[in-house]
Amino acid sequence: MADVAGVVAELVRQGATLAVAESLTGGLIGAAVTSVPGASRVFRGGVISYATELKQELLGVPAELLRREGAVHPDVAAAMAAGAARVCGARYGLAVTGVAGPEPQDGQPVGTVHVAVSGPDGQVWGRRLSLSGERARIREGTVDEAIDLLASVLRANKGEHSG
Repeated sequence: MADVAGVVAELVRQGATLAVAESLTGGLIGAAVTSVPGASRVFRGGVISYATELKQELLGVPAELLRREGAVHPDVAAAMAAGAARVCGARYGLAVTGVAGPEPQDGQPVGTVHVAVSGPDGQVWGRRLSLSGERARIREGTVDEAIDLLASVLRANKGEHSG
């Protein structure tokens, strides 16, 4: 289980804020973050862009990228993360897009997930996952991996503070 409380504490310590863009998790990441007391100090909000067109319309994912690659792609996750940060006015954006099943999507097998974190100065960190199991397990694993990636980014950026 990911250390959500630790991530919230580190965001508070850094004076940083977070926004999320979720597809296959449908709000589970936002729910995990807001389950931590004091999360309101750092969590700005998020966008659940389950439908592909909402990734473009709400988060600014390029239409050409979606046409060419589909919604399950690392560049889509990166654009979603940057879009969430921009739309919600946060220092960090955390995004997930993938296939929870039961059927493949955009030519990608069930369990394929892309996670991205956008940060200051246009920096983006990504992770590709190949998860197995039932739909619920894939979604829960995605939340854990997303929080873990964010925790890694925050550890790497400990010396930086927002103004």
